[in-house]
Amino acid sequence: MHPKQRHIYVGVDLHKHKNVAVIINCWHEKMDVIEFENKPAGFDAFVQSVKKHRKKGITPVFGLEDSGGYGRALAVYLVEHNHIVKDVNPSLSASERKNKPMTQKHDVWDAECVANVLLNKLNELPNSNPIDVYWTIKQLVNRRTALVRENAKLKQQLHIQVNQNYPSYQEFFSEIDLKSALAFWEKYPSPDVLLGTSTSPNTKSNSPDEITNQNISPAAELTSLLQVNSNYVLSLSKAEEIIELVKADGMEMRPYQEQRNFLIQSIVRDIRFKQEEVAKVEQQIQVMMNQVDYRLETMPGIALVTAASFVAEIGDITRFANADKLARLVGIAPTAFGSGENGGRGDNHKKCKQGNRVLHELFYQLAVQQELLK
Repeated sequence: MHPKQRHIYVGVDLHKHKNVAVIINCWHEKMDVIEFENKPAGFDAFVQSVKKHRKKGITPVFGLEDSGGYGRALAVYLVEHNHIVKDVNPSLSASERKNKPMTQKHDVWDAECVANVLLNKLNELPNSNPIDVYWTIKQLVNRRTALVRENAKLKQQLHIQVNQNYPSYQEFFSEIDLKSALAFWEKYPSPDVLLGTSTSPNTKSNSPDEITNQNISPAAELTSLLQVNSNYVLSLSKAEEIIELVKADGMEMRPYQEQRNFLIQSIVRDIRFKQEEVAKVEQQIQVMMNQVDYRLETMPGIALVTAASFVAEIGDITRFANADKLARLVGIAPTAFGSGENGGRGDNHKKCKQGNRVLHELFYQLAVQQELLK
């Protein structure tokens, strides 16, 4: 008996709430279509439906496209119940779909394409290995990336709003989102507040301390704010410099200034929240990185976040037999191209444009860092 005759092949089209599975035999004959809910209660019924098609000596093989996303719970369940589970690259099933005379796109056909790839490339597809620690690191890295991107958009919004009130604002601080800068924008969103000419209820409080300090000069009040928020690096001279720049700009009160001040203060609060969340996420990343046997941070140019990004994409390094296989995953291994007299034996090698593009970018940035450290 040929080894492929010892299995039935179950391709699964994964979705958020419901999945569709197609079972085929080794001759590509469709045996059944199964719909089931994408939750543990539905997995039991799904496996029992698959078992109905088993014969003596025949075992099912499951193919999943997205074992790190919507399919993770199913992959974990199947692996924990000792089933053979293979990761099917979506590009392979997409190619299978396009190779048919009539192009189709529906759940049953997608699942059948996954099953066909599973049968055709059974010995080439990697085993699904949903290890919780690496998956959790990846989710934390993704969360941090999302927060950083959101913060970049907020910074751009802050640039736009602050520029309307302080034309020379870029000379105030080296970065617009420094702790001292954020404290300044929040307390003094416009020049009239800084110079003591504003009566806006949003920018002045009625606390006893505020009333007591009403006679303090703008420079002294600003100095106190800057010192507290810069660990006393910024002093009176910096406060006086900012005030002189503001006066030189000659800004005047404009209509709806109160609402524009509120916009700046709202953006500042959002930026500060995102910064705090990034710090909390990084703490959890450090906790998770302590659980794995990687020492990437000992290399020059690799900090915590970069190391975690590598681990998140590579996962368990022991699944690679050698460095060449990892290089092929990354897309940094040269690919042989040639035909006829021009390298018919693959003597002509070119840069590979395939592979994991996230890992490829990480290796590129690491190479740049190493070059800068020389």
